[in-house]
Amino acid sequence: MPRGSHQNNAGAFFLATLVLWFVSVIFEILFNKRTELLSVVAGSCFYQTANWVIRFFVSRDPLFVNTSVSLLHSTITSASVVLILVNQWVTNGVDEMFEHSQLFGGTWPGAYPALCFSCGYFAYDQWDMLHYHLYSGWLPSILVHHLILLVCVTLALYRNVTINYLILTLICELHSIFLHVRKVRRMAGVRDANSKIVRAEWVLNWVTFFLARFAAHILITVKLIRDAPKFGKGVELPLALFGMVGMNLLNFFLGADLFKAYRGEKNHRQNHQE
Repeated sequence: MPRGSHQNNAGAFFLATLVLWFVSVIFEILFNKRTELLSVVAGSCFYQTANWVIRFFVSRDPLFVNTSVSLLHSTITSASVVLILVNQWVTNGVDEMFEHSQLFGGTWPGAYPALCFSCGYFAYDQWDMLHYHLYSGWLPSILVHHLILLVCVTLALYRNVTINYLILTLICELHSIFLHVRKVRRMAGVRDANSKIVRAEWVLNWVTFFLARFAAHILITVKLIRDAPKFGKGVELPLALFGMVGMNLLNFFLGADLFKAYRGEKNHRQNHQE
């Protein structure tokens, strides 16, 4: 089968899953009176509007527009998560906020709408990538990643459990800010490896990768394993562990890709200095 056919088949499959997800959300809102889920729709609409604004005023390049909106999402989400965590820390202290009952069944102030809004972004981004064919291969990892996120987050929102756990995982968006900044910078033609701004960007990239993504997700996985007996017999623990194992694997490959990119820019800088 030609390569284009594989891509079309993948696109059709992920588009179908996205439509089913959308119908499910609308059903919950209209028939089960889950009006709090309107924040999911609001998130999708907000980021799609941002897409149109960037496309109209800045650039019509689909990849540049998509990355710019992703940068906006990472900034908004990481700021929201930090505010939620700081507020909870000040109000109840570290020990209480990380108790199993809080992480599993509790919902910190602002956590539910923040997770809904971010879920709306995942749906928007899936649609944008499908619409402009910003993926490749017969099983694109980015589309699989978004589908898993949509399934896990939406199920948590429907059942109103593990909301705080998911908020903790979103702290990785702090690192995503610098991933997207680097990508936008390079697409804008700023590639001077000797620039102090570029060097500072790499420092922040590595620091946030190890603290906000790698270490944070490892700690969340350890916490899940330690609290496993407290979960009961539901699907929440297997689903949470599956999701975290997937995230940790993605983090490993992301770290390897980052190292290759860093080494490439460093070698380029040294060659120009000689």
